[in-house]
Amino acid sequence: MLVDTGSGPRTMAARGHDHLRSPAAALADAGVAADDVTDVITTHLHWDHAGNIRDFPRARLHVQRAEMAHVTGPPMCSGFLRRPYDAEQLGEWLTELYRGRVTFHDGDDEIAPGISIHHVGGHTPGMQVVRVSTQRGHVVLASDAIHYYENLTAENPFPVLVNAIDYIEALRTVTRLADGPDHIIPGHDPLVLSRFPAARPDLTDIAALHLEPGQGRGGPPEGSGDGVKAQVTA
Repeated sequence: MLVDTGSGPRTMAARGHDHLRSPAAALADAGVAADDVTDVITTHLHWDHAGNIRDFPRARLHVQRAEMAHVTGPPMCSGFLRRPYDAEQLGEWLTELYRGRVTFHDGDDEIAPGISIHHVGGHTPGMQVVRVSTQRGHVVLASDAIHYYENLTAENPFPVLVNAIDYIEALRTVTRLADGPDHIIPGHDPLVLSRFPAARPDLTDIAALHLEPGQGRGGPPEGSGDGVKAQVTA
């Protein structure tokens, strides 16, 4: 089960970014084949989270109804609101919708035992986070509900958002869903790769395991407690 699918070289280059590797390649480095992914949970449809869906042909795609309504409706008449989206990516989503691969969710839902999605909004109308039950407790993959740890600790929203009030409420929801600060994984913070141990020594800057944060290079987030090693990675 994969959370978000990143972006491809064309989309990155068009926005002035370097493309380092695809999620499928990163998974392969970690020993997971793209064909083994049965479900993709897309937290929202911004260009840096919703590309490459055809790299996972066997996966069912999970997205909030509110997100799809937003990106295919009147809000996209505004250049400001459509800027974080990519028309070519969204065209692929519509194609996969007609192929029967998309599952829409209206709020919170359980995807599999111990894995649930929670609609929070704020960053986008259909923003959702993923809660995973592990041996060390409930870990929340916050994606862009929390870009950086500081967005949470300072209660300071990342400036790309559609509703500031919902964003603040999302911070509180994520805090409630997680079993402590060291159980919250923000969407864009490079500190994740220093606070958590690498999946393998050769994957130091590519993939981290959600084990005890103290095993990482940078130590646990401030205020975090001890936990038991987890069996799952994300």
